[in-house]
Amino acid sequence: MSHASVRMIPPPPLVYLAFMGGAWGASKWVPLDLPEHELVFYAGWVSIAVGVVLMLWSALEMHRYRTTINPYGKPSSLLQSGPFRFSRNPIYLADTFIYCGVGLLLNSVWPWLLLPLLIVCMQRTVIVHEEHLLMRLFGDDYRIYRRRVRRWF
Repeated sequence: MSHASVRMIPPPPLVYLAFMGGAWGASKWVPLDLPEHELVFYAGWVSIAVGVVLMLWSALEMHRYRTTINPYGKPSSLLQSGPFRFSRNPIYLADTFIYCGVGLLLNSVWPWLLLPLLIVCMQRTVIVHEEHLLMRLFGDDYRIYRRRVRRWF
């Protein structure tokens, strides 16, 4: 691999934490509160729970097929079962559910304003890198999978 083709991708959890930190900071600087309602609180915890369950399910599926969960690692197989039947990126989808849940618990509009930018950032840095790697490793099988399964859900 040539030096020019080596590209450092940010650790996905740090991307989500950076955006959440930015949303929290913005909410302290310019408060934009969500309407007060107990459903917001419960929806936040439900979103976090959905994210945690989806993340565990995805990690178990990766462990079952003995492939890496590390975005810097080399996958040993193309997963198409479990949550990978519905999303090519179920762990990032899980991270997004958790981010949204925390955003609801913060009771701020800022996480929602930053969410589209977060998704674009993830797609243009982490996900594109992973897709290129999967294309190199699995070729036509990955092309077929991409046509069948959406990136997020």
